[in-house]
Amino acid sequence: MATLIPALSACVSRMTSGERRLTERLEQKLDDDYLLWYDVPVGPTHAHPDFVVMHPRRGLLVLEVKDWKLATIVQADKQSWTILPDGVPKTVINPLEQARQYAHQVVDALKRDPQLTQADGPHAGNLAFPWSYGVVLPNITRQQFKAAELHHAIEPQRVVCKDEMLESVEAEDLQSRLWGMFPYLMRGVMSLPMLDRVRWIMFPEVRVPAQGGLFDDSDAEADLPSIMHVMDLQQEQLARSLGDGHRVIHGVAGSGKTMILGYRAQYLAKASTASSKPILILCFNEPLGVKLHSTMDAKGLADRVHVRHFHKWCRDQLVAFGQTLPANSLPVDLKMEDMVQRVIQGVERSQIPSGQYQAVLIDEGHDFAPEWLKLVTQMVDPATNSLLVLFDDAQSIYERSHTGRSRKKFSFKSLGIQAQGRTTILKINYRNTQQILQTASLIAADLLTADDMDEDGIPLVKPISCGREGEAPLIIRLPTLREEAFAMADHLSATHLEGYAWGDMAVLCADHATRDLCAQVLHQRQLPLEMRRSPGDFDPLSDKIKVMTMHSSKGLEFAVVALPGVGHMPAPGEDEKEAARVFYVAATRATHRLVIGVGGEGEFGRRFGS
Repeated sequence: MATLIPALSACVSRMTSGERRLTERLEQKLDDDYLLWYDVPVGPTHAHPDFVVMHPRRGLLVLEVKDWKLATIVQADKQSWTILPDGVPKTVINPLEQARQYAHQVVDALKRDPQLTQADGPHAGNLAFPWSYGVVLPNITRQQFKAAELHHAIEPQRVVCKDEMLESVEAEDLQSRLWGMFPYLMRGVMSLPMLDRVRWIMFPEVRVPAQGGLFDDSDAEADLPSIMHVMDLQQEQLARSLGDGHRVIHGVAGSGKTMILGYRAQYLAKASTASSKPILILCFNEPLGVKLHSTMDAKGLADRVHVRHFHKWCRDQLVAFGQTLPANSLPVDLKMEDMVQRVIQGVERSQIPSGQYQAVLIDEGHDFAPEWLKLVTQMVDPATNSLLVLFDDAQSIYERSHTGRSRKKFSFKSLGIQAQGRTTILKINYRNTQQILQTASLIAADLLTADDMDEDGIPLVKPISCGREGEAPLIIRLPTLREEAFAMADHLSATHLEGYAWGDMAVLCADHATRDLCAQVLHQRQLPLEMRRSPGDFDPLSDKIKVMTMHSSKGLEFAVVALPGVGHMPAPGEDEKEAARVFYVAATRATHRLVIGVGGEGEFGRRFGS
């Protein structure tokens, strides 16, 4: 069965009857390795072909579907057709010419990539795999097509007619009809790396942006990146298929939850109008909020998509609606708790309005207390009712509230979140190499036992590696933490000489003392660094080594991560399970290389052996 993007349930409402029938036939009669995109913007010009069909061995096919009946067509030639859709004559472009123009826009964009073109020979510069275009006429039979002499306007081999897409038609016959649209001389195969590059160029929304900015499609002279990272197909299908209403995604670390959230925000922002309410993205961690804001700003969406970490949003609400702020004399934890409570009370008394946002998207929802989620859910405009919550209970490293009490289990329904029938689970970890994930699981194994719940509860999802291989994590065991920090600094310096940017490195520490020591050592080694002491001390685009606590790193990722002081974890008096969660979060921030310091007498150091 072919993969349709978006899923049929998400797009059937905007399909014509002919498009729906064609979709059902293509899904049923094409093999598993066929990919179908319906009504998705394509390439730098955002063209909107009805269907794009892709197959590794067959190539790329653009299809236009016209639901016209024979009586609708008054006149047809190779450039334009006159039709009577509502009894009034209307001149439209020949549907084959329309498909041809869409296909050429795509091909011209793909040809800019030397890795997708033939390097030499008589066809040098042409795509290295076949491509073509065609038309589907779901309400005109082949006999009617011939009798009306439409073959003078459309090449017969580039058309699929009504009787050629019936449910009774053999799969081989439909496939033959599709691939008969290709010129006979076209040869070549689209490899899997080429497939990702094609998706990167054709569908800018699925790109995973590298640090340092986004590629400008409008610049015809810009060099394409040598490495192109895109969403996995499952991630893309999910992102494009998220419908209206409340949605909950339970995803393991590295499963692409934040990418899906970014796509959703971009989609909603582009669909909004001047009169639409803003879109709100909320998270708990301030550095994650900074990163998400940077991403929205780079896409030109900052005016329509407001990104806040939760407590900053609460303060903004109190100020905006004339509510009293907590006393500055309160300790920070009590001040934050009081600020949240004041917002909750303000909403209950209608002093702070509900329904302020077109949509609310919550990243790292497992960090939110139940009462916070209940509060934020009320901020969704009932007219749109658009809510997205991302969850991974294995990363709940803020388990205890400010009063020291453990959070209670809850159902989404009890908070006003309508998750039943709208819940998705992502089990595959794409971020980490197999070796990094195995090492993270060495400490956190007890946390990663899958816990099945009904879909309104909070399941614990065990991660599955995508199978990407890499280097084994480097384990450093030295007598003192200072020696460990110097060894890590020297390793980062050598890694930079191999081509890794400073800004793609992070040193994540279990406590402030270790953080301060590591920053001091990096400074002594004259390495560029940025230490996060307080909110605002984080710039995701700076080309400096990020030094921060493990807690602060939630939601972020770096190519190279160093974890000093793991051999001293858990700290005296610290709950071992909570420390394991923190280690798991920190270790899974690394995409390529992980360095772990295990000197010390802590339990985690013993688990790594001598």
